[in-house]
Amino acid sequence: MHPIIFFSKMDFSQSNLFGYIEDLQELTIIERPVRRSLKTPEEIERLTVDEELSDIERAVYLLSSGQDIQGTSVVANLPVLMRQNPAETLRRVLPKIREVLHVAGVEMQLTAAVSFLTILQEESVSIHMYSHSFLHIILQNLEHRDAGVSNAWLETLLAVIEALPKETVRHEILNPLVSKAQLSQTLQSRLVSCKILGKLANKFEAHIVKREILPLVKSLCQDVEYEVRTCMCRQLEHIAQGVGTELTKTVVLPELVELARDEGSSVRLAAFETLVNLLDMFDADDRSQTVLPLVKSFCEKSFKADESILVSLSFHLGKLCNGLYGIFTPEQHLRFLEFYKKLSTLGLQQENGHNDNQLQLQTLEQEKKYISVRKNCAYNFPAMIVFVDPKNFHLELYSIFFCLCHDPEVPVRYTMAISFYEVAKLLNCGVYTIHKELVTLLQDESLEVLDALAGHLPEILELMTNGGENSGSESKLLSIPDLIPALTTAEQRAAASLKWRTHEKLLQKYACLPHIISSDQIYYRFLHRMLTIILTNNVLPVQKAAARTLCVYLRYNRKQEQRHEVIQKLIEQLGQGKSYWNRLRFLDTCEFIMELFSKSFFCKYFFLPVLELTHDPVANVRMKLCYLLPKVKSTLKIPTDKHLLQQLELCIRKLLCQEKDKDVLTIVKRTVLELDRMEISVDAFQKRFYENDLLDQEKERQEHLLLEMEQLEKEKQQNEGRSTNINDKMFEKKRRDSKTSSVLTKSITVSVPGSSSGTSAGKEDRKSKLVRSQSFSTQALHPKYSNIDKCPNKSSATGYTSSVSGMGKTCMLSFSDDSFRTHSTGNSGNAAFPSSSSSHSLFNSAEQKNNGNKESQSRRTSM
Repeated sequence: MHPIIFFSKMDFSQSNLFGYIEDLQELTIIERPVRRSLKTPEEIERLTVDEELSDIERAVYLLSSGQDIQGTSVVANLPVLMRQNPAETLRRVLPKIREVLHVAGVEMQLTAAVSFLTILQEESVSIHMYSHSFLHIILQNLEHRDAGVSNAWLETLLAVIEALPKETVRHEILNPLVSKAQLSQTLQSRLVSCKILGKLANKFEAHIVKREILPLVKSLCQDVEYEVRTCMCRQLEHIAQGVGTELTKTVVLPELVELARDEGSSVRLAAFETLVNLLDMFDADDRSQTVLPLVKSFCEKSFKADESILVSLSFHLGKLCNGLYGIFTPEQHLRFLEFYKKLSTLGLQQENGHNDNQLQLQTLEQEKKYISVRKNCAYNFPAMIVFVDPKNFHLELYSIFFCLCHDPEVPVRYTMAISFYEVAKLLNCGVYTIHKELVTLLQDESLEVLDALAGHLPEILELMTNGGENSGSESKLLSIPDLIPALTTAEQRAAASLKWRTHEKLLQKYACLPHIISSDQIYYRFLHRMLTIILTNNVLPVQKAAARTLCVYLRYNRKQEQRHEVIQKLIEQLGQGKSYWNRLRFLDTCEFIMELFSKSFFCKYFFLPVLELTHDPVANVRMKLCYLLPKVKSTLKIPTDKHLLQQLELCIRKLLCQEKDKDVLTIVKRTVLELDRMEISVDAFQKRFYENDLLDQEKERQEHLLLEMEQLEKEKQQNEGRSTNINDKMFEKKRRDSKTSSVLTKSITVSVPGSSSGTSAGKEDRKSKLVRSQSFSTQALHPKYSNIDKCPNKSSATGYTSSVSGMGKTCMLSFSDDSFRTHSTGNSGNAAFPSSSSSHSLFNSAEQKNNGNKESQSRRTSM
């Protein structure tokens, strides 16, 4: 068969024209029923209302002679009428609504219930007036034949009960409830009575509940209809909270025990759930003698004859095991643990055993139930770790954890991903045992699982690499090689999908990686990937998330060469890119740089590239730049950046003179006014900029620290190489001639005291810097270590004291005074990290002073 080809040109010859006309006639036939469905002039006349009528008069007219849809509209607008004119609405509109509701349909009834509740919440009238006007209408419609309408009015009544005074509730609701709860009343009436009793138990004192409410509760617990018994059983939790511990033990618990043995499965289920929720109110005797036997019978029957309770039992098992923990014998403890393990693999044994007959008999309903049970077991897994103690996790629960993380159903793995962080926190120092499951969930085929895991991914990764006592270098080496490929795979799978929100979330969470892995690993595996996403992805939130994470990686990169390379790529590929979309993303990236880096860093690398975009041919780029200019100006410091300020003013003048786009010109003028009102910070501290200057100085200090770290690491590598060579040569010399070695040691100890002290001081200083650099690199991006200057000050102080230990008090005083002056000038990098050459010169000068005459010594002593 040949494919049908549709020609773009239409043939308007006479033969084809009649075919087009026939097609159009068919279309008109199709439209005829639509035209017939329109309103006739008589119907339009009947639906028309005089425009001169007021809102109250129009509402009364529509309720009296209008159609149902118009009456429903009036009822929906009732809260507005109550706000505008409450007195006239209560006098004229509300009586009409009461009349209409007797014969109204379901839609108007539901609308009225919502409107009455809205009026109560908005407090349009006093509660006394509300109970006088609205309460009777609510009570009249409670027993509507439609269950949905009845429940809607019941919800409104339960909300009203909380606001009404006790006397009104007692006379208007509690007293009529005695007759409504009798067996002679309808099923709907008794069900409504159960829910109202549960609400009233918290409204009155315990003695009133005992005298007037508990007799009704007992009666309804023994009702002939199982629906009533189930409903009343679920309300026993609220009633127990209202009557207190003593009455709960003597009255509520016996009723629960009886209902737990009821013939109806729904009644037994309600009794079981209520027992679990009330565990805290029972003492140890009640738990061991009453509750525990009931729970054991529930567990035994759940697999045999009563599968309806299985899902609920698996959901409450964690709470149940920890609530009864104190009364368990070792045998019972083991039995409940085995029961949990059995539930965790429910429905999977047949597949593993390849029993085809059982698989065929297994219905779809059972399969859904088994999935729900395993999902509930995943939900309860942190509680079961507490139950068995985290120390016994590997022996008791690891196999179940493995099964749940590899479950064939997505809801089970999704629940495990959500609770993974709780499990990691509980395991603490043993968290390395679940590393493989983290990698498995990161590589899960379902993006829902990945999205659930990403919620606490930074905390999980931190616990994996740094958590616990046994988390030394060995566990890091074991975990990181597997984690990095898993993280890159997860990001690529999220990027390939259509779920961009998951991708955005993942990129935001990856900003934690400088605290987790090394700078080189981030540079080679993640940093360039972020740049690629900015350049190629089509989703704006994803691009912004990648841009911010890239700036974080750049902020904590430890190699100057790599930093310069990334900065160059940002300027060339984004700021000077061919696509205006890339240039817009460059401005977004500059915003993140101003947020994360110091002012001097931005001014050094990005200030002029940003100003170049004032000549951009695309109006949207110039417009975005104008919005950014106030932030750009705030990065300047006078007088250091005076030339940059002149460049900024020159660019603004050019924009004002040469801009042709009206929208951009409007924004430029508005920006100029804002820039004129701005005050530029000065290099010295000022009170109005004090906090911002401190923040900026801290950022600048950390940037200097990165440079120091790089330099110190290079020096350390060079010194290690030299020391190994020197040690080898010394060893050879000692072996050849022992006399020469003894002379050499004497010359070292006698002739070079000054140089040895200087080098020791330099070594001590370098050691302190290395300690600080290591602490800084491990504390990056962590809230606990935001105030990083405490650690360097301590380490620098130890460096100073150790290097000046043999020079006397005088030299220590002068040296500390000098360091304090340097720090107070604002050059934090030099103050915190004096170079080895400066320290060497200080020590030499100190030595010369010590070898001076007595007068200088006495002068120093007096000082």
